[in-house]
Amino acid sequence: MNEKSSTNHVTLCQPKDINIDEVWKEIYSEASDLAEKEPQLRKLLTDIVLSHQCLFSALSARLARKLAREDMTKDELYPLLFDIFSNNKNITLSAITDMQAIYQRDPACHSMLHPMLFFKGFMAITTYRISHHLWVMNRKPLALYFQSISSEIFGVDIHPGARIGCGLMLDHATSVVMGETAIVEDNVSILHEVTLGGTGKQEGARHPIVRSGVMIGAGAKILGRVEIGAGAKIGAGSVVLEDVPACTTVAGVPAVIVGHTSEENPALEMNQSINCGQI
Repeated sequence: MNEKSSTNHVTLCQPKDINIDEVWKEIYSEASDLAEKEPQLRKLLTDIVLSHQCLFSALSARLARKLAREDMTKDELYPLLFDIFSNNKNITLSAITDMQAIYQRDPACHSMLHPMLFFKGFMAITTYRISHHLWVMNRKPLALYFQSISSEIFGVDIHPGARIGCGLMLDHATSVVMGETAIVEDNVSILHEVTLGGTGKQEGARHPIVRSGVMIGAGAKILGRVEIGAGAKIGAGSVVLEDVPACTTVAGVPAVIVGHTSEENPALEMNQSINCGQI
């Protein structure tokens, strides 16, 4: 594949117009209502939402609570995370877009608050966004620390050097792996046990490029510097070793084209059917 043609014009972290304050009011209101209905959750809700004045602070508190260890306590994590969120608005906008993606695509998600409370895929990708920021700022050992802790806690291993857009849904998320040079554009849906990996010991660009609108089924393995075209669908359990054209469905080991996608945007529709023969 021509590397230049593959990496030009990638669409990364370009969320639509979002009013952070309005989103925060919605989340705060949902947390207040839930605290009344489920008093057993009041302590958690107070700690991560109701005691805070803004979404920057709430996201920092949530991750600090989840990532805290003896070697870096919650009280040590919170100011580091708050500094990153509050001084890098696009990280928070990307997190909001990820929350919206989960709420809109996953019928098991019933509010914008739920990803912060219960969805480890959201927490894993938000932790990646912190580690990627640190990686870009050349704080690589600390970035790798966050990667390691996220892998341990959430079962999701995303290298901080990977480039990942917003509007990403990691559905269930367990055992998702993305290598150092992987590129995932905006508005992609990835199910559990998916690997975006390399094929050997070579250095340089060696992991997949996933274009916008792609849906990758559970257990799929995409290996090497292959490109998954916009709006494509990867069947569950497939092993992809070659480029996948836009708007096609592939399945099998190794994966082959089995049809065109029946949806304009598979990532948004989350339709797991294969539609064989529609070529």
